[in-house]
Amino acid sequence: MDYGQDLLFGVFASPEAARVADTLELAQVADVAGLDLFTVQDHPYNATHADTSTLLTAVAARTSSIRVAANVANLPLRPPVVLAKQVATLDLLSNGRAELGLGTGAFWDAIEAAGGQRRTPGEAVDALVEAIRVIRGVWGQDPQRPGARSVTVEGEHYSVRGLRAGPAPAHDVEIWLGAYKPRMLRVTARYADGWLPSQGYADPAALPELSARLDEAALKAGRGPELIRRLYNVFGRFGTGAGFLQGTPRDWAEQLAELTLETGTSAFILGTDSPDDVRRFAEEVAPAARELVGVERARRAATTGSGGVSGGDAGVSGGDASVSGDDAGVPTRPGGAFPLAVRPTPDDGTRLSASLPWREDDRPSLPTPAEATYTAPQQAHPQHLLEIHDALRSELGRVRDVVDQVRDGLMSVGRARSVINTMAMRQNNWTLGAFCQSYCRIVTGHHTLEDRSVFTHLRHADPALGPVLDRLEDEHHVIADVLDQVDEALVALAGEEGYGAAGLAALDELQRTIDLLTDTLLSHLAYEERELFHPLAQHGLN
Repeated sequence: MDYGQDLLFGVFASPEAARVADTLELAQVADVAGLDLFTVQDHPYNATHADTSTLLTAVAARTSSIRVAANVANLPLRPPVVLAKQVATLDLLSNGRAELGLGTGAFWDAIEAAGGQRRTPGEAVDALVEAIRVIRGVWGQDPQRPGARSVTVEGEHYSVRGLRAGPAPAHDVEIWLGAYKPRMLRVTARYADGWLPSQGYADPAALPELSARLDEAALKAGRGPELIRRLYNVFGRFGTGAGFLQGTPRDWAEQLAELTLETGTSAFILGTDSPDDVRRFAEEVAPAARELVGVERARRAATTGSGGVSGGDAGVSGGDASVSGDDAGVPTRPGGAFPLAVRPTPDDGTRLSASLPWREDDRPSLPTPAEATYTAPQQAHPQHLLEIHDALRSELGRVRDVVDQVRDGLMSVGRARSVINTMAMRQNNWTLGAFCQSYCRIVTGHHTLEDRSVFTHLRHADPALGPVLDRLEDEHHVIADVLDQVDEALVALAGEEGYGAAGLAALDELQRTIDLLTDTLLSHLAYEERELFHPLAQHGLN
């Protein structure tokens, strides 16, 4: 059962107090490598662990894009009113990047030793339900009292009477529950935004049955199963083994893609403290898994008309959800066809570089088909290309943002070497390099896929596209050269020990290459969309 949700990838780190600096560095690696989630376990009674809430605040301060969460917060030692305020504050400080993993508690001897109350399994679930109501009430999101300015929950374990609600988080914080038993699955289906099992307690073979029970419980609760994101804490080792997450990055990608397509699992959180494993997960596994899932969803959409979503209309590809803008209400033609609703991204011609490595006025172009209409499954193909391009444009924006941060840091602390060291400017160099290298690999992989698969298919389907495809392939080679220039600029920047004239020159060269990459990539993506959206709708991806 695939619900068509965007795939998320993240890290499940250990909050060891003796190595908090390493954990913060790991979070930066995950952030600049493009991962979506950074989570840490929460065992307040563990003498070797740092406080999870404080650690997550430090992580949020050191990162810019990655979402942060406890995995999962220990409810018996985290009073729900205080937990709600802590998460809302973290969300405000991080500009909407906090989520809440929540559990009933375990290791009751340790909890009791730390001053918590021992609970039976039934009492622990009852307390969790009450706590969720309290937390959502503090956030001003109690579904039973919408718009309420105070919180009142009369519970056996948590009673709150007339507490003023607030502060509200910056976004609608999601609550993810770790659940395995029937009652907890029912609680998850009724109250949670996400289901967060761990591989150690539910192996991949168990997920289909557990997910089906969650679906059934959601329907009985009056909720669509697609409203509940399925996350999964996973553990593995890169190598040549045949087991789950024991092989190559490609093996990992295929196994995770299969879980997405068969069980609806759409977020994978890797338990590791290794920066190298985090990079490989972000740079090799995640893009390949997304590509495999995207191709299969497009194939399913073309075959079944379901938008790549099994068993319903929850997907974003191929159904009405892919129709954007004013075309959402366009009357369909016979057979359910309608004008192409997927629009090429506008290109206003603004350029940052003095000149480009190609002319833009001599690009081959084919006329747009007049009165062309396409079914929803056909429109899923250009929609998929647009989603990939939008991801590339978003990543490019992050690259430029990182470059700007390096420049701003240099200008503010360039007069004093000691201040530079406290600002960790060498770390900025390193994280900038890690991010750009990850981004360059993603772009190159996307273009290679186009050249070897999609373009070959389109050449056979429509020979008239030959000149356009030739030009697009030529531009791929040019962009590859620009990416090489970015790499060379990064090497030069990393080789500068100080920030004198040579360092400034290296930064200027990096800025030049980033500007050139921006101009060539955005120009190319816009051209590709203008020329290929209709052919992709007509002939598909493969």
